[in-house]
Amino acid sequence: MPVNPDAVGSVGPENEITWTSKDSLLYALGVGAGATDPTGFELEFTTENSKDLVQKAFPTQVVVLGGGGGIDYGEFNKAHLLHGEQSVTLHQTLPTAGTAIVHGKVAAMYDKGKAALVVLETHARDTEGNPLWTTSAGLFIGGEGGWGGERGPASTWTLPTRTADELAGYDTRTDQALLYRLNGDRNPLHSDPSFAALAGFDTPILHGLCTFGVTGRALLHTVCNSDPDKFGSIGGRFKSPVLPGERLDIHLWHEGDQTLFQTRVGDRVVFDAGVFTQC
Repeated sequence: MPVNPDAVGSVGPENEITWTSKDSLLYALGVGAGATDPTGFELEFTTENSKDLVQKAFPTQVVVLGGGGGIDYGEFNKAHLLHGEQSVTLHQTLPTAGTAIVHGKVAAMYDKGKAALVVLETHARDTEGNPLWTTSAGLFIGGEGGWGGERGPASTWTLPTRTADELAGYDTRTDQALLYRLNGDRNPLHSDPSFAALAGFDTPILHGLCTFGVTGRALLHTVCNSDPDKFGSIGGRFKSPVLPGERLDIHLWHEGDQTLFQTRVGDRVVFDAGVFTQC
């Protein structure tokens, strides 16, 4: 059975999830926090007991907190699945430890001809029923298009013609993927050289959501003055893989109440069509 367009609108079961201060510290390290200045910059994200500092969590941590599964939208070859798009919207500041009630939803399914684009959302609320966050993941599934469905909306994102208004960059560590995988994604593509070779890579690649997290970290510090209370939403498209040890440069253009951005390794775009908003 291929992907099932009739699954659009399906909602998965509610699940209770919890995370701890240690989980938040591990995520912060996984997206490179503390690497530049271990005893100064970002201590509020990498430690829980530093004098005169209160621990904070990176908003993009919600992508690793899980709980939105359990939805059947068809059967297909998982080897043909590509994580193409990702967005996060924060409705409240993410606490460093907490409990949430989470459910998933098949938000849309588009026919791209040679592939299907499945959009999965995760909705989280606190134990009092107040919205916490929403995430959206666009999954391209090769060989599953062609049923005659809608192609979906065209992107209206345009790269500004001027030089970036701001530039933020971070070097990733050569062992960044080994550290990030401890947040829950143990896919051997990011750790096992032999598995990476089967996928056509000379060496294991960095998790796309790690690139997403480093990008969100840069936007938090650059646009929000390191204040998670000001972090509204972030989204865009994965363009090409990153190798651990490569430098990520985030190019930012301020356009009204939005910041457009593009993440690059040198001249190579790795995360594209980026849009960031503050609260």
